[in-house]
Amino acid sequence: MIHVGLTGWGDHDILYPPGTKQRDKLEAYSAHFPVVEVDAAFYAVQPAKNYEKWIRETPERFSFIVKAYQGITGHERGEIPFSSAKEMFAAYTASLKPVQEAGKLAMVLCQFPPWFECNKENVVYLKYVREKLADFPCALEFRHQSWFEETWKEKTLTFMKEENWIHSICDEPQIEEGSVPLVLRATHPDKTLVRLHGRNKEAWKRPVQGENWRNVRYLYNYSEEELKAWYDRLQKLEQETENIYFIFNNNSGRHAASNAKTFLDIADISYEGLTPRQISLFDDTQT
Repeated sequence: MIHVGLTGWGDHDILYPPGTKQRDKLEAYSAHFPVVEVDAAFYAVQPAKNYEKWIRETPERFSFIVKAYQGITGHERGEIPFSSAKEMFAAYTASLKPVQEAGKLAMVLCQFPPWFECNKENVVYLKYVREKLADFPCALEFRHQSWFEETWKEKTLTFMKEENWIHSICDEPQIEEGSVPLVLRATHPDKTLVRLHGRNKEAWKRPVQGENWRNVRYLYNYSEEELKAWYDRLQKLEQETENIYFIFNNNSGRHAASNAKTFLDIADISYEGLTPRQISLFDDTQT
C-alpha cells in the first residue's frame, strides 16, 4: 500500500479553507492525507502534550513519521539541553510513547547530515542509535553518497537489513558527495520510506544561495511525467515491501500539496477513514 503525505502541516495553504487557524491545520490536513512527517521533533524534543493533542486531532488510521532529534543525528548547532547522550535518548524515547501507544507511529526518521560519511566509526554509531531506539520502527536516511558507492552499496543495504533499518529512499539533486543516488531497494519487508526533496540543483548546496538557502533549497515543482515515473517505480518497489510511505518535502514554493494530489490522481488512490472534509460555503455543488 502507498501512503502519501507531506512534511509538516503548516505550509500547505491550498488544503485549508481561508482563515484556518494554525492550531486547526492538522485536523484539516488529515482530511486529505493519511500520514504526515513531524519536523518539529528534529528541532526540539516535543512534550507529550503536543503528541497527545495531535493524536486527538487525527483519525484512528492516521500515522506520524517523527524525525529524530538533531542531537541524535549530529546536526546540532550550539549546546544541546541535555547533560548526556543517555538523558537525550531517554527524553526522546519517552516523548514518543503516546504516539506508539495510540498505534499512530509509522516510524522514526533518522536523517544523517552530509558530513556523515561511510566509515567504521559511523557504522558503530548507527548500531548504537538503533539499540537506543530498539522499541520503535526506524528509517535511515543518508546524505553522503559514500554509503552507496559501488564498493559499499551492497554492504550498506545488508547492514540496514541486519540492523532492522527501514530504507529512506531520496529523490534529490545529485551534487558531488553531499547527496545520495536513487537506490530503489527495500531493506524492511513491512515498510519503506520515499522522500521527495525536489531537484533544484543550484540551490541544494548552502553556499550557492547564502542566507536564503533554506527558503529555496526545496523549491521544485514536479512535472506530471516525473510523478508518473515515480508511480512506476513504486509499483516495482511494492514487490519488496508491504507499505510505502511517499512523502513530499518540496515545500519552499508550496508545491508539495499540489504535487501529492496530482500523484494520487495518477495512481488512482483514495483513502478511507480520513477526517471528513469541510465544505466551503462557496463550493460549486451544481453539475
